[in-house]
Amino acid sequence: MPVNVYEGMYILDANRYSRDQAGVAGQIPEMISELGGEVLADRLWEERRLAYPINGQRKGTYWLTYFKLDSSKLVELNRKCKLSDSILRTLFLKIDPRIVEALVSHARSGGKTVEEVKAAAGESDND
Repeated sequence: MPVNVYEGMYILDANRYSRDQAGVAGQIPEMISELGGEVLADRLWEERRLAYPINGQRKGTYWLTYFKLDSSKLVELNRKCKLSDSILRTLFLKIDPRIVEALVSHARSGGKTVEEVKAAAGESDND
């Protein structure tokens, strides 16, 4: 199956994210890696009030990720996200190969990445 580049937008439980930023945000790249994918860029998008409550939550943290993944594994990734208590909603979009580099470089230029969140929390990859 072909390997495509996808944009993933996740709405995370804001309460869980505020208590454990590195843990909640770190589970997204872990899920992608477990399925043989590669994260190209990921970062905090914003935190905002939701238009309507999702699972009783009125506020959500939006997390943006660009990743490469075999197209046959996308269904499994979606299933894993639905099973996670920290992820309220997901949206995956296949990215046109002609604009991948521009989107990824723009995503890397702003926001907090998982590495920055872990560094702020005093964690390292060796923990």
